[in-house]
Amino acid sequence: MKIYSVYDPEFKNYGRVIEGAQVSEILKVLDKETPLPEGTVYVPDFEPITSLDEAKRLSLTLFGGVPAQFGFCNGHNTKLNCLEYHRCSEFNLGTEDFVLLIAMQQEIEDGFLDTAKVKAFHVPAGVLVEVYATTLHYAPCHCDAEKGFKVLVVLSKGTNEARPEFENVYEEDKYLTAANKWLLAHEESSEAKGGAVVGLKGVNIDIAG
Repeated sequence: MKIYSVYDPEFKNYGRVIEGAQVSEILKVLDKETPLPEGTVYVPDFEPITSLDEAKRLSLTLFGGVPAQFGFCNGHNTKLNCLEYHRCSEFNLGTEDFVLLIAMQQEIEDGFLDTAKVKAFHVPAGVLVEVYATTLHYAPCHCDAEKGFKVLVVLSKGTNEARPEFENVYEEDKYLTAANKWLLAHEESSEAKGGAVVGLKGVNIDIAG
């Protein structure tokens, strides 16, 4: 599939590049103090980053005073597997180049998203991007298998923590797998095998090669 750049006009409906952000200390901690597994690992709130003065100041710009959490998603991945969305924007920043596989929430029809709607966007190392709340996204993909990816994930405080306990009433409730996290899984994914609702139809995209 074609891989666009986040600097291409095609990205404007999905998110934007945050210019001029001071992120050198964040990148240093992300690079030196977080793991790089063969698979993927996600930590919602990583205190060594969240406690940085640089992160505290950046959170004011990104969330305007609403409490934010600075976590990370690291590892190796080339496949789509799932797509998720939140009721807030997500901000990403990588120590290495990475690729985002994304689509629009508005493209969900009758409870399913056709993976033919998914687009790929290359994010250069050190570039902070906002992924809008209406943009479906999931784990990053690496550009270099030897380097993998280490990607900052900034969200509203509490996102991706334990799913609140309640009886499903609305159709959308069935997709809620964690706090502020609605997930559509592909039938081939481990998430679907673990009980997540299958909401993706079509090819489980793999950008390897």
